[in-house]
Formats: sequence, structure tokens, C-alpha cells
Amino acid sequence: MGIRLNEDKEIVATIREGLKAKGGYCPCRLQRIEDNKCICKEFREQMADPNFEGYCHCRLYYKFKD
Repeated sequence: MGIRLNEDKEIVATIREGLKAKGGYCPCRLQRIEDNKCICKEFREQMADPNFEGYCHCRLYYKFKD
């Protein structure tokens, strides 16, 4: 398993700005709860799934199979 940033630098910059503005919470989520703190619970669970390959909800990270 590997994790990388989105190759689109504009998306990465936009999401990072949102993370900074929201104190590290996913800018794509409304609730400021621990599950939405980057890297969010949803993507951590996807990272643990050996069959998952793809982007996190906000498209900042991509999980790939080695």
C-alpha cells in the first residue's frame, strides 16, 4: 500500500488552504469532530482495506496498491 498527494497541484493547494482555515478539519465536511480531522476516519478505514484503491473524500490523498 502507498499513499500520495493528488497530482493536481491546484487541488492540493486549495485543500491545504481549507485545512488551515478549519484548524486541520476536512474542508469538505461540515462538522468539526475528531472523525473529520485530516487524515479523516473514512480514509483511514479505506487505507486499512487491502482492496481499496482511490482518492480520499476531499481528493487530497490517493491510496494505491504496490
